[in-house]
Amino acid sequence: MSEPFASTRRKFLARTGALGITAGTASPPLAQTAQPPNVPEWMRAPGEPVLWRKYGLPSEFEQNVVRRFNPTRRMKVPGEGPSYTPLQDLHGTITPSGLVFERHHSGIPNIDPAQHRLMVHGLVKQPMVFSIEDLARFPSVSRIYFLECSGNTNTEYRAPVAKSVQESHGLFSNCEWTGVMLSTILEQVGLQPDAHWILAEGADAAAMTRSVPIAKCLDDAMLVYTQNGEALRPEQGYPLRLLLPGWEGNMSIKWLRRIKVASEPFMTREETSKYTDLMPDGRSRQFSFLMEAKSVITFPSAGHKLKERGFYEISGLAWSGSGRISRVHVSIDGGRNWREAQIQEPILSRAAVRFSLPWRWEGGEAILQSRVIDETGYVQPTRQQIISVRGTGPWFYHNNAIQSWKVSPSGEITNVHT
Repeated sequence: MSEPFASTRRKFLARTGALGITAGTASPPLAQTAQPPNVPEWMRAPGEPVLWRKYGLPSEFEQNVVRRFNPTRRMKVPGEGPSYTPLQDLHGTITPSGLVFERHHSGIPNIDPAQHRLMVHGLVKQPMVFSIEDLARFPSVSRIYFLECSGNTNTEYRAPVAKSVQESHGLFSNCEWTGVMLSTILEQVGLQPDAHWILAEGADAAAMTRSVPIAKCLDDAMLVYTQNGEALRPEQGYPLRLLLPGWEGNMSIKWLRRIKVASEPFMTREETSKYTDLMPDGRSRQFSFLMEAKSVITFPSAGHKLKERGFYEISGLAWSGSGRISRVHVSIDGGRNWREAQIQEPILSRAAVRFSLPWRWEGGEAILQSRVIDETGYVQPTRQQIISVRGTGPWFYHNNAIQSWKVSPSGEITNVHT
Protein backbone atom coordinates (compact mmCIF):
# COMPACT_ATOMS: atom_id res chain seq x y z
CA MET A 1 0.00 0.00 0.00
CA SER A 2 1.39 3.42 -0.97
CA GLU A 3 2.00 6.00 1.76
CA PRO A 4 -0.46 8.92 2.03
CA PHE A 5 0.42 11.68 -0.44
CA ALA A 6 1.05 14.39 2.18
CA SER A 7 3.40 12.17 4.21
CA THR A 8 5.30 11.02 1.13
CA ARG A 9 5.69 14.55 -0.19
CA ARG A 10 6.95 15.92 3.18
CA LYS A 11 9.63 13.21 3.34
CA PHE A 12 10.63 13.85 -0.27
CA LEU A 13 10.96 17.62 0.18
CA ALA A 14 12.84 17.19 3.46
CA ARG A 15 15.31 14.84 1.78
CA THR A 16 15.93 17.09 -1.22
CA GLY A 17 16.20 20.15 0.99
CA ALA A 18 18.89 18.47 3.08
CA LEU A 19 20.85 17.79 -0.10
CA GLY A 20 20.66 21.44 -1.12
CA ILE A 21 18.70 20.80 -4.30
CA THR A 22 15.20 21.52 -5.51
CA ALA A 23 12.62 18.79 -5.99
CA GLY A 24 13.16 16.86 -9.18
CA THR A 25 16.54 18.51 -9.97
CA ALA A 26 19.87 16.71 -9.90
CA SER A 27 22.98 18.49 -8.62
CA PRO A 28 26.01 17.32 -10.60
CA PRO A 29 29.40 18.83 -9.71
CA LEU A 30 29.52 21.02 -12.84
CA ALA A 31 26.24 22.67 -11.92
CA GLN A 32 27.14 23.52 -8.32
CA THR A 33 28.90 26.77 -9.30
CA ALA A 34 25.55 28.08 -10.55
CA GLN A 35 23.76 27.42 -7.26
CA PRO A 36 23.03 30.34 -4.94
CA PRO A 37 24.80 32.15 -3.42
CA ASN A 38 27.31 31.74 -6.29
CA VAL A 39 26.89 34.03 -9.30
CA PRO A 40 26.54 32.08 -12.59
CA GLU A 41 28.04 33.35 -15.83
CA TRP A 42 24.69 34.42 -17.28
CA MET A 43 24.38 37.01 -14.50
CA ARG A 44 27.75 38.62 -15.30
CA ALA A 45 26.76 40.39 -18.53
CA PRO A 46 23.60 41.75 -20.18
CA GLY A 47 21.60 39.22 -22.13
CA GLU A 48 20.38 39.26 -25.71
CA PRO A 49 18.58 42.51 -26.64
CA VAL A 50 14.81 42.17 -26.58
CA LEU A 51 14.36 43.87 -29.96
CA TRP A 52 16.22 41.08 -31.73
CA ARG A 53 13.36 38.69 -31.07
CA LYS A 54 10.55 39.69 -33.39
CA TYR A 55 8.88 36.33 -32.80
CA GLY A 56 9.50 34.41 -29.59
CA LEU A 57 11.21 31.04 -29.80
CA PRO A 58 11.85 28.32 -27.18
CA SER A 59 15.10 28.30 -25.24
CA GLU A 60 18.05 26.59 -26.91
CA PHE A 61 17.95 24.14 -24.02
CA GLU A 62 14.51 22.93 -25.17
CA GLN A 63 15.62 21.94 -28.66
CA ASN A 64 14.64 18.32 -28.07
CA VAL A 65 10.97 19.24 -27.61
CA VAL A 66 9.91 18.91 -31.24
CA ARG A 67 7.47 17.14 -33.51
CA ARG A 68 8.93 13.94 -34.88
CA PHE A 69 8.31 11.94 -38.02
CA ASN A 70 8.15 8.17 -38.41
CA PRO A 71 11.47 7.31 -40.07
CA THR A 72 10.17 3.93 -41.29
CA ARG A 73 7.16 5.40 -43.10
CA ARG A 74 7.40 5.59 -46.87
CA MET A 75 5.67 8.54 -48.50
CA LYS A 76 3.22 7.47 -51.19
CA VAL A 77 3.24 10.94 -52.78
CA PRO A 78 5.44 14.02 -52.16
CA GLY A 79 4.42 15.78 -48.95
CA GLU A 80 2.37 12.88 -47.60
CA GLY A 81 2.66 11.74 -44.00
CA PRO A 82 2.30 12.63 -40.32
CA SER A 83 4.33 14.27 -37.57
CA TYR A 84 3.74 13.61 -33.87
CA THR A 85 3.20 15.89 -30.87
CA PRO A 86 5.75 15.35 -28.03
CA LEU A 87 3.17 14.58 -25.34
CA GLN A 88 5.86 13.39 -22.93
CA ASP A 89 7.41 16.88 -22.84
CA LEU A 90 4.26 18.99 -22.44
CA HIS A 91 2.45 20.28 -19.37
CA GLY A 92 -1.13 21.35 -18.80
CA THR A 93 -3.52 20.68 -21.66
CA ILE A 94 -2.91 23.28 -24.40
CA THR A 95 -0.61 22.17 -27.22
CA PRO A 96 1.68 24.98 -28.46
CA SER A 97 0.91 25.81 -32.09
CA GLY A 98 4.39 24.83 -33.24
CA LEU A 99 3.99 21.34 -31.74
CA VAL A 100 0.49 20.45 -32.96
CA PHE A 101 0.59 17.18 -34.88
CA GLU A 102 0.39 17.20 -38.67
CA ARG A 103 -1.15 14.87 -41.22
CA HIS A 104 -0.76 15.76 -44.87
CA HIS A 105 -1.87 14.01 -48.03
CA SER A 106 -0.05 16.17 -50.56
CA GLY A 107 2.10 18.72 -48.78
CA ILE A 108 1.36 22.21 -47.42
CA PRO A 109 0.01 24.77 -49.89
CA ASN A 110 1.30 28.35 -49.71
CA ILE A 111 -1.98 30.29 -49.79
CA ASP A 112 -2.33 34.05 -50.07
CA PRO A 113 -5.24 34.89 -47.70
CA ALA A 114 -6.15 37.92 -49.80
CA GLN A 115 -6.89 35.61 -52.74
CA HIS A 116 -8.43 32.70 -50.86
CA ARG A 117 -12.19 32.24 -51.09
CA LEU A 118 -14.82 29.94 -49.59
CA MET A 119 -17.67 28.94 -51.86
CA VAL A 120 -20.93 27.69 -50.31
CA HIS A 121 -23.35 26.26 -52.85
CA GLY A 122 -25.61 23.30 -53.66
CA LEU A 123 -28.93 22.91 -51.89
CA VAL A 124 -28.95 26.46 -50.55
CA LYS A 125 -31.26 29.38 -51.24
CA GLN A 126 -28.49 31.83 -52.05
CA PRO A 127 -25.05 30.49 -53.12
CA MET A 128 -22.29 32.77 -51.86
CA VAL A 129 -18.52 33.23 -52.00
CA PHE A 130 -16.75 34.55 -48.89
CA SER A 131 -13.31 36.10 -48.46
CA ILE A 132 -11.40 35.68 -45.21
CA GLU A 133 -12.25 39.30 -44.40
CA ASP A 134 -15.93 38.54 -44.99
CA LEU A 135 -15.85 35.63 -42.54
CA ALA A 136 -14.00 37.69 -39.92
CA ARG A 137 -16.88 40.19 -39.89
CA PHE A 138 -19.30 37.58 -38.54
CA PRO A 139 -19.56 37.09 -34.74
CA SER A 140 -16.58 35.02 -33.60
CA VAL A 141 -16.28 32.37 -30.90
CA SER A 142 -13.24 30.90 -29.13
CA ARG A 143 -13.40 27.36 -27.79
CA ILE A 144 -10.97 24.71 -26.58
CA TYR A 145 -11.22 21.35 -28.33
CA PHE A 146 -8.98 18.36 -28.92
CA LEU A 147 -8.03 17.22 -32.40
CA GLU A 148 -7.08 13.57 -32.97
CA CYS A 149 -6.27 11.60 -36.08
CA SER A 150 -8.37 8.44 -36.28
CA GLY A 151 -5.12 6.58 -36.99
CA ASN A 152 -3.69 7.63 -33.63
CA THR A 153 -2.31 4.57 -31.76
CA ASN A 154 -2.94 2.26 -34.73
CA THR A 155 0.63 0.93 -34.43
CA GLU A 156 -0.25 -0.58 -31.04
CA TYR A 157 -3.11 -2.82 -32.10
CA ARG A 158 -1.19 -6.04 -32.62
CA ALA A 159 2.11 -5.43 -30.86
CA PRO A 160 3.65 -2.78 -28.54
CA VAL A 161 5.69 -1.08 -31.26
CA ALA A 162 6.08 2.54 -30.13
CA LYS A 163 9.17 3.56 -28.18
CA SER A 164 7.49 6.61 -26.63
CA VAL A 165 4.08 8.14 -25.99
CA GLN A 166 4.90 10.56 -28.79
CA GLU A 167 5.08 7.66 -31.22
CA SER A 168 2.03 5.86 -29.86
CA HIS A 169 -0.36 8.74 -29.08
CA GLY A 170 1.23 11.81 -30.69
CA LEU A 171 -1.39 12.27 -33.43
CA PHE A 172 -3.32 14.24 -30.83
CA SER A 173 -3.36 17.89 -29.78
CA ASN A 174 -5.58 20.22 -27.74
CA CYS A 175 -5.95 23.89 -28.68
CA GLU A 176 -7.99 27.04 -28.43
CA TRP A 177 -9.73 27.67 -31.75
CA THR A 178 -11.30 30.92 -32.90
CA GLY A 179 -13.61 31.44 -35.86
CA VAL A 180 -17.22 31.66 -36.92
CA MET A 181 -19.80 28.95 -36.31
CA LEU A 182 -20.60 27.06 -39.50
CA SER A 183 -24.28 27.31 -38.57
CA THR A 184 -23.99 31.10 -38.90
CA ILE A 185 -22.77 30.82 -42.49
CA LEU A 186 -25.38 28.21 -43.40
CA GLU A 187 -28.06 30.49 -42.00
CA GLN A 188 -26.69 33.26 -44.19
CA VAL A 189 -27.01 31.21 -47.39
CA GLY A 190 -30.21 29.45 -46.30
CA LEU A 191 -30.68 25.67 -46.43
CA GLN A 192 -33.21 23.98 -48.66
CA PRO A 193 -35.56 21.43 -46.98
CA ASP A 194 -33.73 18.35 -48.33
CA ALA A 195 -30.28 19.52 -47.20
CA HIS A 196 -28.87 16.67 -45.09
CA TRP A 197 -25.13 16.55 -45.88
CA ILE A 198 -22.29 18.80 -46.96
CA LEU A 199 -19.11 18.15 -48.89
CA ALA A 200 -16.10 19.99 -47.43
CA GLU A 201 -13.17 20.45 -49.83
CA GLY A 202 -9.63 21.62 -49.13
CA ALA A 203 -7.29 23.67 -51.31
CA ASP A 204 -4.26 21.35 -51.12
CA ALA A 205 -3.05 19.38 -54.13
CA ALA A 206 -4.96 16.33 -52.84
CA ALA A 207 -8.23 18.34 -52.84
CA MET A 208 -9.13 16.54 -49.62
CA THR A 209 -12.89 16.02 -49.35
CA ARG A 210 -15.22 14.60 -46.71
CA SER A 211 -18.98 14.31 -46.28
CA VAL A 212 -20.42 15.75 -43.05
CA PRO A 213 -23.99 15.35 -41.74
CA ILE A 214 -25.85 18.65 -41.63
CA ALA A 215 -26.77 18.01 -37.97
CA LYS A 216 -23.10 18.30 -36.99
CA CYS A 217 -22.73 21.43 -39.11
CA LEU A 218 -25.59 23.08 -37.23
CA ASP A 219 -24.36 21.89 -33.82
CA ASP A 220 -20.76 22.79 -32.95
CA ALA A 221 -18.85 22.88 -36.27
CA MET A 222 -16.59 25.90 -36.72
CA LEU A 223 -14.86 27.69 -39.58
CA VAL A 224 -11.53 28.42 -37.91
CA TYR A 225 -8.97 31.08 -38.80
CA THR A 226 -7.15 31.39 -35.46
CA GLN A 227 -5.40 28.82 -33.25
CA ASN A 228 -4.09 29.55 -29.76
CA GLY A 229 -4.59 33.28 -30.25
CA GLU A 230 -2.78 33.70 -33.57
CA ALA A 231 -3.52 32.98 -37.20
CA LEU A 232 -3.51 29.30 -38.14
CA ARG A 233 -0.09 27.96 -39.05
CA PRO A 234 0.21 26.89 -42.72
CA GLU A 235 0.46 23.22 -41.71
CA GLN A 236 -2.78 23.60 -39.73
CA GLY A 237 -4.84 24.94 -42.61
CA TYR A 238 -4.01 28.63 -43.00
CA PRO A 239 -5.96 30.71 -43.71
CA LEU A 240 -9.15 28.70 -43.04
CA ARG A 241 -10.10 25.24 -41.87
CA LEU A 242 -13.17 23.34 -40.82
CA LEU A 243 -13.23 22.06 -37.23
CA LEU A 244 -15.58 19.26 -36.16
CA PRO A 245 -15.12 18.88 -32.39
CA GLY A 246 -14.81 15.32 -31.13
CA TRP A 247 -14.77 13.74 -34.61
CA GLU A 248 -11.85 12.16 -36.47
CA GLY A 249 -9.28 14.72 -37.53
CA ASN A 250 -9.41 13.89 -41.24
CA MET A 251 -12.87 15.45 -41.37
CA SER A 252 -11.68 18.85 -40.10
CA ILE A 253 -10.67 19.85 -43.62
CA LYS A 254 -7.70 22.20 -43.83
CA TRP A 255 -7.32 25.06 -46.33
CA LEU A 256 -11.11 24.97 -46.72
CA ARG A 257 -12.24 26.34 -50.09
CA ARG A 258 -15.65 24.85 -50.81
CA ILE A 259 -18.79 23.61 -49.07
CA LYS A 260 -21.42 21.92 -51.19
CA VAL A 261 -24.78 21.12 -49.60
CA ALA A 262 -26.60 17.97 -50.76
CA SER A 263 -29.24 15.46 -49.74
CA GLU A 264 -26.87 12.46 -49.49
CA PRO A 265 -23.22 11.76 -48.62
CA PHE A 266 -20.76 12.04 -51.50
CA MET A 267 -18.94 8.70 -50.94
CA THR A 268 -15.47 10.16 -51.46
CA ARG A 269 -12.26 8.14 -51.37
CA GLU A 270 -11.62 9.25 -47.79
CA GLU A 271 -14.86 7.70 -46.53
CA THR A 272 -15.00 4.54 -48.62
CA SER A 273 -11.58 3.01 -49.31
CA LYS A 274 -10.07 4.94 -46.38
CA TYR A 275 -11.21 5.91 -42.88
CA THR A 276 -13.56 2.96 -42.52
CA ASP A 277 -13.27 0.20 -39.92
CA LEU A 278 -12.77 -3.31 -41.31
CA MET A 279 -14.68 -5.95 -39.36
CA PRO A 280 -13.87 -9.70 -39.02
CA ASP A 281 -16.61 -10.72 -41.49
CA GLY A 282 -15.07 -8.62 -44.27
CA ARG A 283 -17.54 -5.77 -44.04
CA SER A 284 -16.52 -2.27 -42.97
CA ARG A 285 -18.07 0.22 -40.61
CA GLN A 286 -18.55 3.48 -42.47
CA PHE A 287 -19.10 6.99 -41.11
CA SER A 288 -17.64 6.06 -37.72
CA PHE A 289 -16.88 9.71 -37.08
CA LEU A 290 -16.70 9.83 -33.27
CA MET A 291 -13.42 9.68 -31.39
CA GLU A 292 -14.44 7.78 -28.26
CA ALA A 293 -13.10 8.29 -24.75
CA LYS A 294 -9.37 7.75 -24.40
CA SER A 295 -6.56 8.44 -21.96
CA VAL A 296 -2.83 7.90 -21.66
CA ILE A 297 -0.19 8.39 -19.00
CA THR A 298 2.43 10.80 -20.35
CA PHE A 299 4.73 10.65 -17.31
CA PRO A 300 6.27 8.30 -16.58
CA SER A 301 5.96 6.65 -20.00
CA ALA A 302 8.06 4.70 -22.47
CA GLY A 303 11.47 6.25 -22.96
CA HIS A 304 11.59 7.73 -19.45
CA LYS A 305 13.77 6.33 -16.66
CA LEU A 306 13.15 6.70 -12.95
CA LYS A 307 16.52 7.57 -11.44
CA GLU A 308 15.77 6.62 -7.85
CA ARG A 309 13.09 5.24 -5.58
CA GLY A 310 10.62 7.59 -3.98
CA PHE A 311 7.79 9.94 -4.81
CA TYR A 312 6.66 10.59 -8.38
CA GLU A 313 3.53 12.17 -9.78
CA ILE A 314 1.86 10.05 -12.42
CA SER A 315 0.37 12.43 -14.97
CA GLY A 316 -1.52 12.11 -18.23
CA LEU A 317 -4.25 13.30 -20.56
CA ALA A 318 -7.84 12.17 -21.08
CA TRP A 319 -10.44 13.20 -23.64
CA SER A 320 -13.73 12.15 -25.21
CA GLY A 321 -15.55 13.06 -28.39
CA SER A 322 -18.84 12.48 -26.56
CA GLY A 323 -18.47 15.32 -24.08
CA ARG A 324 -16.86 15.95 -20.70
CA ILE A 325 -14.63 13.64 -18.68
CA SER A 326 -16.21 12.35 -15.46
CA ARG A 327 -13.47 10.21 -13.89
CA VAL A 328 -10.00 8.85 -14.57
CA HIS A 329 -8.60 5.76 -12.85
CA VAL A 330 -4.95 4.78 -12.61
CA SER A 331 -3.49 1.33 -11.97
CA ILE A 332 0.10 0.46 -11.07
CA ASP A 333 -0.39 -3.31 -11.28
CA GLY A 334 -1.66 -3.82 -14.81
CA GLY A 335 -5.35 -3.24 -14.09
CA ARG A 336 -5.86 -5.52 -11.09
CA ASN A 337 -6.48 -2.55 -8.80
CA TRP A 338 -7.51 1.01 -9.67
CA ARG A 339 -7.28 4.32 -7.85
CA GLU A 340 -9.17 7.47 -8.80
CA ALA A 341 -6.93 10.22 -10.14
CA GLN A 342 -7.35 13.94 -9.61
CA ILE A 343 -8.66 15.81 -12.66
CA GLN A 344 -7.51 19.38 -13.06
CA GLU A 345 -9.91 22.15 -14.07
CA PRO A 346 -11.26 23.23 -16.46
CA ILE A 347 -13.27 20.19 -17.54
CA LEU A 348 -14.70 21.13 -20.93
CA SER A 349 -16.72 19.22 -23.49
CA ARG A 350 -14.61 17.52 -26.17
CA ALA A 351 -11.43 18.95 -24.67
CA ALA A 352 -8.47 17.27 -23.01
CA VAL A 353 -8.05 17.25 -19.24
CA ARG A 354 -4.88 16.69 -17.23
CA PHE A 355 -5.06 14.00 -14.54
CA SER A 356 -2.56 13.11 -11.84
CA LEU A 357 -1.96 10.63 -9.04
CA PRO A 358 0.80 10.63 -6.39
CA TRP A 359 2.85 7.43 -6.39
CA ARG A 360 5.77 6.14 -4.40
CA TRP A 361 7.97 3.77 -6.38
CA GLU A 362 9.64 1.20 -4.15
CA GLY A 363 11.97 -0.09 -6.83
CA GLY A 364 9.94 -3.07 -8.02
CA GLU A 365 8.23 -3.86 -11.30
CA ALA A 366 5.04 -1.96 -12.06
CA ILE A 367 2.58 -1.80 -14.95
CA LEU A 368 1.08 1.69 -15.27
CA GLN A 369 -2.33 2.14 -16.90
CA SER A 370 -5.10 4.73 -17.05
CA ARG A 371 -8.74 4.44 -18.03
CA VAL A 372 -11.29 7.20 -18.48
CA ILE A 373 -15.04 7.39 -18.01
CA ASP A 374 -16.90 10.18 -19.80
CA GLU A 375 -20.17 11.87 -18.93
CA THR A 376 -22.18 9.35 -20.98
CA GLY A 377 -20.90 6.51 -18.75
CA TYR A 378 -18.66 5.11 -21.49
CA VAL A 379 -15.58 3.34 -20.08
CA GLN A 380 -12.33 3.21 -22.03
CA PRO A 381 -11.92 -0.42 -23.18
CA THR A 382 -8.98 -2.79 -22.96
CA ARG A 383 -7.22 -3.93 -26.10
CA GLN A 384 -8.74 -7.39 -25.74
CA GLN A 385 -12.24 -5.95 -25.52
CA ILE A 386 -11.72 -4.13 -28.82
CA ILE A 387 -10.24 -7.20 -30.50
CA SER A 388 -13.20 -9.30 -29.38
CA VAL A 389 -15.42 -7.08 -31.51
CA ARG A 390 -13.15 -6.05 -34.38
CA GLY A 391 -10.65 -8.89 -34.66
CA THR A 392 -7.00 -8.35 -35.64
CA GLY A 393 -7.26 -7.15 -39.23
CA PRO A 394 -4.54 -5.48 -41.30
CA TRP A 395 -5.32 -1.83 -40.50
CA PHE A 396 -7.17 -0.06 -37.75
CA TYR A 397 -8.65 3.32 -37.05
CA HIS A 398 -10.19 4.49 -33.76
CA ASN A 399 -8.00 2.46 -31.40
CA ASN A 400 -8.79 3.87 -27.95
CA ALA A 401 -7.55 0.92 -25.89
CA ILE A 402 -5.98 1.26 -22.46
CA GLN A 403 -2.21 1.79 -22.77
CA SER A 404 0.32 -0.05 -20.57
CA TRP A 405 3.79 1.13 -19.55
CA LYS A 406 6.13 -1.28 -17.75
CA VAL A 407 8.46 0.04 -15.06
CA SER A 408 11.41 -2.32 -14.56
CA PRO A 409 13.45 -2.54 -11.33
CA SER A 410 16.16 -0.53 -13.11
CA GLY A 411 13.69 2.32 -13.54
CA GLU A 412 13.52 1.96 -17.32
CA ILE A 413 10.04 2.25 -18.81
CA THR A 414 8.87 0.39 -21.90
CA ASN A 415 5.72 -0.17 -23.94
CA VAL A 416 4.01 -3.51 -23.24
CA HIS A 417 0.77 -5.39 -23.79
CA THR A 418 -0.91 -7.03 -20.83
